[in-house]
Amino acid sequence: MRALPARRFATSALCATLLIGIAAPASMAADSDLPRGHSHAAAPVPGADALLAQTKTLADIGGVLAPVTALVDAALKADNGQLPADQATTLGQAAKDAIAKVAAAAPVAPPAAVPPVALPAVPPVAKGAERPRALAAADVKADALTALQTAVDSLVKAVTSGDAASVVPAATAVVTGLVNFVVATVLGGGLPAPNLPGLPALPALPTSALPTGSLPVS
Repeated sequence: MRALPARRFATSALCATLLIGIAAPASMAADSDLPRGHSHAAAPVPGADALLAQTKTLADIGGVLAPVTALVDAALKADNGQLPADQATTLGQAAKDAIAKVAAAAPVAPPAAVPPVALPAVPPVAKGAERPRALAAADVKADALTALQTAVDSLVKAVTSGDAASVVPAATAVVTGLVNFVVATVLGGGLPAPNLPGLPALPALPTSALPTGSLPVS
């Protein structure tokens, strides 16, 4: 009975090889149909830039999820939740490098195009409400990454501390940090709104509209 999956795998590999063998000559033939000396300039389809940015956002999520979940997985499967120091360090560093890479690529607010102009005083607004929505979303994502970084450090410490009781709480904090990061990225990353029937509505990130209404006339 164990030989059956292996046979299926071998059959699948053979089919893939045959498809590659068929596709390669066809591709070469298509290239040979082009006029000699003709160079084809890349021309992305309209709207590609926005979709590429969204795809990059999703790739960033995956880039963080894989190494961080590998750390959690190793910690929870280890004997008494303890890992060798070198393994814990390697897994923790991979997770932190992934987090740092995404944090470094976070958008930065563009500088003002013109010097600021003094305006009449306006009523104070609630803390955080003065930021544009895009910057507020970026700040929420940055906060989520910072908290996740801290949680990863705590888990690495727990799996080398000799205290088995500290591992599950530390791992739970990492999983919670991952969820916060994913939600902050999905809600604030300009991704398409989910449209799966039956999917519960997702909460919105804090709005940050500037106060509306006329300014007092001096």
